[in-house]
Amino acid sequence: MLKRLSVNEILNAARGSRKLPVILVWCLLLVFALSLAACGDKTATKDFDAADQDNTAQDAKIKKNVKPEPDAEAAVIETDYGKIVLELYPNLAPNMVARFKQLIKEGFYNGTTFHRIDPGLGIIQGGDPLSKDANPDNDGQGSSSNPNVAAEFSDVPYERGTVGAARAASVDSANCQFYITLKRQPAFDKRYTVFGRVIDNQSLNNADIIMGAPTAAGTERPADKIVIKSITLQPRANFGASNAAH
Repeated sequence: MLKRLSVNEILNAARGSRKLPVILVWCLLLVFALSLAACGDKTATKDFDAADQDNTAQDAKIKKNVKPEPDAEAAVIETDYGKIVLELYPNLAPNMVARFKQLIKEGFYNGTTFHRIDPGLGIIQGGDPLSKDANPDNDGQGSSSNPNVAAEFSDVPYERGTVGAARAASVDSANCQFYITLKRQPAFDKRYTVFGRVIDNQSLNNADIIMGAPTAAGTERPADKIVIKSITLQPRANFGASNAAH
């Protein structure tokens, strides 16, 4: 391993050698600065609105003009604020829907929370296993033990009630966290995987109540935990036609 020199060591070396070219000194300083930047990098979180990578490559993969077709099973989220019923779209995002259903069957989401609420953006976000513990500072950083799910972007817009896959900076870093948009968000279109939608107006109203809950000062974290008591899969036919407001 190469020894990392300090700035002073580099400058002293320059002063002590008349043969050391000035340009070499600047090159060494540049390497030093870049090494500091690398060491200061932090682990990316799964907050859904992280910066994008590889946008150009993803543009060619966007599914276009595909009408969402509901899965035979709906996901029912039970909270202290009532239930939120979601229909799922495997024809848009087969891998993310498969992951979501797998984790539901395993009971993975039971006891997690909606750890992020943002009325400005109009979103509620949950599904992080780290939200089960007593440390709120790590909420939003967790994943399941399964590999990440690659992007499955489409041109289905983020409207009121749309369900999206949360991810970090890499477009292929979706895993277990999800969010619901409660107002139109064109900035999210074609940038995050759409894999479902809230079915009915009562579910939307319950999600609105969650989004309006008090937050800890200076954060998007609910002041009191908003626990997802369970998510279960139930026949989509039990819930009739979608009448959720757009």
